[in-house]
Amino acid sequence: MADCDDHWPAEPRLAGARPEQGDDRENDVWTAAFNKGDAAAVAALYTEDAYVLPPGSAIVKGRPAIEAFWHQAAQQMTDAKLTTVDVLPLGRSAAREIGTVTLKTKSQPPQEIVGKYVVLWRKVGRDWKLATDIWNTDK
Repeated sequence: MADCDDHWPAEPRLAGARPEQGDDRENDVWTAAFNKGDAAAVAALYTEDAYVLPPGSAIVKGRPAIEAFWHQAAQQMTDAKLTTVDVLPLGRSAAREIGTVTLKTKSQPPQEIVGKYVVLWRKVGRDWKLATDIWNTDK
């Protein structure tokens, strides 16, 4: 699929979880919401002023725009799987995560997409939220 990079999902995590521990539970929440096509639940994992930086596309800023972006992406892709490779705490209220992602297109026949991501987590109140999200494919 020639344009799959334009709408290809990143990775992500769960509000309330502790990304500095490198725990994949928050990735499970993101992928479950994405794979169900629940863009509102995916967007809720981001800060209100978050940035999503998809490859080959314009910057997406703010939760409403992020929800619209993931809604469109979920119409084209499914079966997302995220794996944390490294987490670096950046003080008590931020962390950087690097990981890998795989997913499949909904086209026939489905195509597997493999890539990597970097996200910046920010603690908002008692919850951890995604503040910045960028990714690309391995091809």
